[in-house]
Amino acid sequence: MQPPRDLRGLWLLPLPWFLLLGEVARAGRPGFSCPAVCLCASNILSCSKQQLPNVPHALPSYTAQLDLSHNNLSRLRAEWTPTRLPHLHSLLLSHNHLHFISSEAFSPVPNLRYLDLSSNQLRTLEEALFSELQALEVLLLYNNRIGAVDRSAFEDVFQLQKLYLSQNLISRFPLELVRLPRLALLDLSANRLKTLPVSDLQKLPAWVKNGLYLHNNPLLCTCELYQLFAHWQRRQLSPVVDFQEDLHCLSAKKPHSVFNLNCSEYKERAWEAHLGDTLTIHCDTKQQGMTKMWVTPSHERVLDEAANGTVRVFENGSLHFQRVQVEDGGVYTCFAVGEAFNETLSVELKVYNFTLHGHHDTLNTAYTTLVGCILSVVLVLIYLYLTPCRCWCRGVEKPASHQGDSLSSSMLSTTPNHDPMAGGDKEEDFDRRVAFLEPAGPGQDQNGKLKPGNTLPVPEATGKGQRRMSDPESVSSVFSDTPIVV
Repeated sequence: MQPPRDLRGLWLLPLPWFLLLGEVARAGRPGFSCPAVCLCASNILSCSKQQLPNVPHALPSYTAQLDLSHNNLSRLRAEWTPTRLPHLHSLLLSHNHLHFISSEAFSPVPNLRYLDLSSNQLRTLEEALFSELQALEVLLLYNNRIGAVDRSAFEDVFQLQKLYLSQNLISRFPLELVRLPRLALLDLSANRLKTLPVSDLQKLPAWVKNGLYLHNNPLLCTCELYQLFAHWQRRQLSPVVDFQEDLHCLSAKKPHSVFNLNCSEYKERAWEAHLGDTLTIHCDTKQQGMTKMWVTPSHERVLDEAANGTVRVFENGSLHFQRVQVEDGGVYTCFAVGEAFNETLSVELKVYNFTLHGHHDTLNTAYTTLVGCILSVVLVLIYLYLTPCRCWCRGVEKPASHQGDSLSSSMLSTTPNHDPMAGGDKEEDFDRRVAFLEPAGPGQDQNGKLKPGNTLPVPEATGKGQRRMSDPESVSSVFSDTPIVV
């Protein structure tokens, strides 16, 4: 009878086969092995300080963080990694010699959220350079040689929150950057900015201005610049509070502190409205997403609608007046509560007790005035150039003289202004006049001359002082065609 076999060690026999199958499976995964020049810890690859002229090939596809800083990389081409890295969220390329980045270089890493390109030799940011990085949140570009930023370089980068562009050669303020919807920090310090779009910067919300750093730039000294930074100082914004000593401007090529300029003192402007206006006042806090509450001048909390039914609070915390009333004037207080800090803002509203003509009414008044002016000009022109001609109506024909001849008279001068009844010798003061008399219809034998004996009818005197035709001071001697000088 054979002794019974010991079966306790039989379960260890298939173990080598399982281990072998595991190694084969690992070998079959693409990019599994860690590059020899890198240090790998789980999904983190550190390849820094290796003097690498190129990016190592066959990077693991599960890589979440890749550190290639402090190497000799000079160009980042579109094919810098043959393997797509969908899990990569952090890429460090600082302290290299990068002077060229392909517009397709970031296509293999579409989910990148943190990109460090600082301390390189980049000179320009080309068109749509970062448009593939729609999930990018933080971008470091400081300490380069960037002198030009294309207006579309950050197109479609809607998730960008922090952008560091300090210590470059930028001379134009990239206004398109502050319009990114989630950008909370923009560092433009230590560049070559000489002027700022002050009016545009004043319109930015406080949470954007609270992260806009502009110190150590050769700004030109103006009172507008002073008013801008004085407002930031009044609101205790970080760029002014933290770097007040570095806010300088140039006047006559000499640096001056912005806050020592000889400009009028900054005063907060009150909101102004007219009776019946529609108005929205924002609670301009230094942090996004804060819970806001408004209190009226009568120390009543504004909920959805106030007592008069014209005031309400929007979901974003703005105070809205449907129709401004006189009693709405006063100081309103906004209490904001956030995760990091709380904030209290006071806003003054001035209401004028009269309505302001709207744009439509202004246009109607302007058109009415214009039409009235045109009609006035037309009437003047008609009066000057289209006056009806004077009608020389033909008088009643007098009966012909016994000779049947009629004479027409044409006076060449007017009667002088003097009194014929006044005494004294007036012969020296008489004006000389000439008169021609022609027959209305000369006869056959007259030859244009009057017949002897024909005389002009003398009108009868109608009153005292009436002039007579024979008066030497009022009537010229008359012949047919020979002028007589009197």
